[in-house]
Amino acid sequence: MTSAMIEVEQLEKTFGSGDDAVRAVRGVDFEVKQGEIFGLLGANGAGKSTVVLMLATLLRPSAGKARVNGFDVTSQANEVRQSFGAALQETGLDPLQKGFELLVLHGRLYGYDKPGAIQRANDLLELVGLSDDGGRRIGTYSGGMRRRLDLAAALIHHPRILFLDEPTTGLDPASRRAIWDEVADLKSQGVTVLLTTQYLEEADQLADHVAIMAEGVIAATGTPDQLKAGMGADVVDVELADAEEAARAALAVGDSAKVVGDEIRISATDGPAVLAEVMNQLRAAGIEPKGVSLTQPTLDDVFLNLTDGLKNDG
Repeated sequence: MTSAMIEVEQLEKTFGSGDDAVRAVRGVDFEVKQGEIFGLLGANGAGKSTVVLMLATLLRPSAGKARVNGFDVTSQANEVRQSFGAALQETGLDPLQKGFELLVLHGRLYGYDKPGAIQRANDLLELVGLSDDGGRRIGTYSGGMRRRLDLAAALIHHPRILFLDEPTTGLDPASRRAIWDEVADLKSQGVTVLLTTQYLEEADQLADHVAIMAEGVIAATGTPDQLKAGMGADVVDVELADAEEAARAALAVGDSAKVVGDEIRISATDGPAVLAEVMNQLRAAGIEPKGVSLTQPTLDDVFLNLTDGLKNDG
């Protein structure tokens, strides 16, 4: 028996047909074990949200299989829906309703009696740091407060699995950190979390395992440390005058150089030797860098390397 709470096998989603067909998700495979945080990392349009919507039974897969808490998302949709909570990108919160009222309503819809719904609402407001704001209308909440209230609503029925679709997009650093703390606390309680994000720091900070998505496919999976280790021991960054100069420098150095704004970035197992070689190549091409650095790889380096490779292959 598998310990996986989420199992995805060759999952696909195509919108439209014929020449107008768009393959938003193309043969995705991954699994999420009980009690872990799994991050789907990618830019806008990578297919992350489409995967979540299929797992949440809000979109029907075009092909492949997926199971949530052991239930098939297509043939056992009702059982799947009882297993998870979800905080999606569009919260749909009523601005005229009060935060406490919203949570009580959700509790009643999930079968709590009135005293039980009131108690659960108060407990969740305390959990997400909104105890003093439950009597306010949601329309007066900041973006961070709305995200936290939406998270509370997703937890109303004690779900074993939580889907968070870019929960901190557009939030200020303090609000983002508050959401991170709450997600980490949920993990400590045994909740399994599938998190989609555009933020490399968020995936690095929270996720036990990460899948990097681009162009509807998964380019790599692993722990953040495993993905970074696969890049090599060192990263050489060379700062140039501008983006045009960076493009010239990349041509001089060769295929190992990735252009990032007005810099080029090279992954290497022997950073000092590669740095010396790169400087010689740039001087031979008549290019004078503004600055150079030698660092350990980050998840940012992994992401840029993998997604750039997918675009080139496409």
